[in-house]
Amino acid sequence: MKRPPGSREGRSEEPTSPSTTVLRYPSLMLLSQGRLRQTVFALVILSVLASSFLFFKADLFQKLPIPKQLQTTTEPPPKPTPLYKQSPELRPEITDNFPRAAKANSSSALPAIPPWNKPPEPHVQEKTPLFIGFTRNWRLLQQVVVSYITAGWPPEDIYVVDNSGVMQSNEKGLLTLQNPFYLNYTRLTTVLGVKVLTTPTLLTFAQLQNFFTFTALGKNWEHYFWAHMDSPAVSDEEFEEEGHAYQSLYLRAVTVMRETMQPDYGLLAARWFAYDRLSLVRTKAFVDVGGWDTLIPFYMTDCDMHERLWMKKFIIEDAKAGLVYDVASAIDDLEMFYRRKVQSGKREEKVEAPPTEPAAPTEKADGRNSPAYHDLLQKLDEMQRAKNEDKAGRNTWQSAQQGGQGEPFYRDGLGFEQGISMTMNFGRDVFEAKWGRGPCNLREVGLDEDDAWRVVPGWEKEDVQQKAKADREREMQERQKKEKQERKKQLKTEKEKKKQVNG
Repeated sequence: MKRPPGSREGRSEEPTSPSTTVLRYPSLMLLSQGRLRQTVFALVILSVLASSFLFFKADLFQKLPIPKQLQTTTEPPPKPTPLYKQSPELRPEITDNFPRAAKANSSSALPAIPPWNKPPEPHVQEKTPLFIGFTRNWRLLQQVVVSYITAGWPPEDIYVVDNSGVMQSNEKGLLTLQNPFYLNYTRLTTVLGVKVLTTPTLLTFAQLQNFFTFTALGKNWEHYFWAHMDSPAVSDEEFEEEGHAYQSLYLRAVTVMRETMQPDYGLLAARWFAYDRLSLVRTKAFVDVGGWDTLIPFYMTDCDMHERLWMKKFIIEDAKAGLVYDVASAIDDLEMFYRRKVQSGKREEKVEAPPTEPAAPTEKADGRNSPAYHDLLQKLDEMQRAKNEDKAGRNTWQSAQQGGQGEPFYRDGLGFEQGISMTMNFGRDVFEAKWGRGPCNLREVGLDEDDAWRVVPGWEKEDVQQKAKADREREMQERQKKEKQERKKQLKTEKEKKKQVNG
């Protein structure tokens, strides 16, 4: 039986998709494309209008004032400001302690050196250079230079080493008297007649000592002297050695040097006058031990150097040449050292020249071992005692000046002192690490030059010794165990080799 056309019975229904429908009906395809174009066009118009509205609204919003209650800050929180230490109490300004030299243009305008202390003419056969290192405090430096000149040291043999760390600033006269690092270059060279050497930068004490040795090597000096800038020296005018006439401090120092140059003297390293306030150095000895250890910048570097010299059998002995003081202040008028005025309990006076003589007034010469001489010694004794009894410390003179702001290489005086103090403490730690102990008597406890940097820190303490003993025993046991295992392994290998040969 035939089914009627269009009947769905007996066949499965085919799914109809939009594309199929469009293909069947072309009019529908044209209608869809038109609607699509309209939709896209409408979306574009809406996007343009929306963007324009947002832009206009933002621009209008920026121009309108914002109520204070709605305003919000976007600035970052303020940074903390530096907190400063309390300002130090201002100290009175210093004055130059050699007024006559301040007015002088040459050494001829200075008082004459005491005749009993005049340097020998001609100069002694030996070379006698004297180094005096300077970092700060002009008054003390000028005092020590004048003291050695008036004690008979030839001015041309004195070398002031400007270790202020200000490069050529002192030579060019760029610093002022209140600056701790001020040094009057013209006064030293033109008026007092000494020489000035300038270090390229600020050196520590150990580095400065090596600079002395380096300079001596360059000038072929077999010996040299060096002195502290806070240690004025005076000839002993009461000294009378049997069979010898009076000698100035300078000539006595030369005599000591000549003794050490004798073939039978031995291996000289140094001679100390009042410990090392004044020292005679044999250049080769300091070179042979490698110089001063610059890793120990200040305190304990002298202990390290001297112990190493003794370890190599060099000789360091005390000697006497005169009186050398250790002070923290300066006499207000250094003419006192020249002994050309009456100063013993009286007002200073000058003996005028005859009125017919057109020359400048002459001065009354003092005598050797006079009351004025003992006034000078008493003054220096008082200054030395004040330094040793000062509760604030012995070296307060190093931070006595606070000026120099705005000048080349300016450093805060108290800050500089604090930095030096920290460096000193570091040097003590280095010494202890190098030798395993803090005290100076290295040879007495059995150390020698080869022990440097090799000993265990604190090796003298009982607990350290016990731990070291336990460590050695453990290491020995481990080594024995390892050796036993290696022997076992070796025997096993030998047995296997024998089996292979016999097999």
